Amino acid sequence: MRSQTMPTNPSAGDVTPAVLAIGRCDFPEVLIDLLRRQAGVGHCMVFALSRAGAAHCLLDAGNIPIGGDLGAAYAGQFHESDPNRDALFETEGDAPIMLPAFAPRMYGARYRKIFFQDSGIVDKCATAIWVDDSCFYVNFYRIAAQGRFGTAQRERLEAIAPAIAASVARHFQEGATPDQSLAALFATRAPLSALTPREQEVCRHILSGFSSEAISQGLGISLHSTLTYRKRAYERLGISSQNELFAIVLRLLWGPRGLN
Repeated sequence: MRSQTMPTNPSAGDVTPAVLAIGRCDFPEVLIDLLRRQAGVGHCMVFALSRAGAAHCLLDAGNIPIGGDLGAAYAGQFHESDPNRDALFETEGDAPIMLPAFAPRMYGARYRKIFFQDSGIVDKCATAIWVDDSCFYVNFYRIAAQGRFGTAQRERLEAIAPAIAASVARHFQEGATPDQSLAALFATRAPLSALTPREQEVCRHILSGFSSEAISQGLGISLHSTLTYRKRAYERLGISSQNELFAIVLRLLWGPRGLN
């Protein structure tokens, strides 16, 4: 099975909560809430796979009561018999990918019983992204009470999956906090690195959800100065809105070297 490189132009505002929650303890809750609203996802699980053969369950959130047991079983041995494994490990580069569509016949009888019949899972979509030698494998599920993903929901997942995969990978990178992640992007990645230090400060506060008034108070400058720095920054970046600023950050998060 071959994976498919995904489009890289989702609307920034659609995944803003997940980006702002990177590094926070409530990241799993924010992520599953966003996925429910955007695409009707019932449960989300994230695994870290290494080329050396190790597997770990990093996140288990949603409406499957035995999700923790499934995560442990998958990380313990069943990752080796996952039919998506070849697609994951054949992938080269660091672009997020969307895995082949779910079909029960893809899985062995024991796998189907444990992970689908016993758990009530009736449908699954998945995305993944490699960061160095680690693959962050993000799985989206729906249970019997929800039914299978609709066409519109699948399309929505495909649209936001690049940003979701990048956000998940960034969150689970050791020691990364939201402010450190943004600071690193602004310090090292064009076009953000071309901004003046004060313009960078204002933009980072915008990305963290602060109003212009709150930015002025936090930085100890006038509201007029805040608005001026924002205007100059947007002009340098060739944008005119907060959503476009988010789009730049998200593109850098999942683009080449964005997670290193």
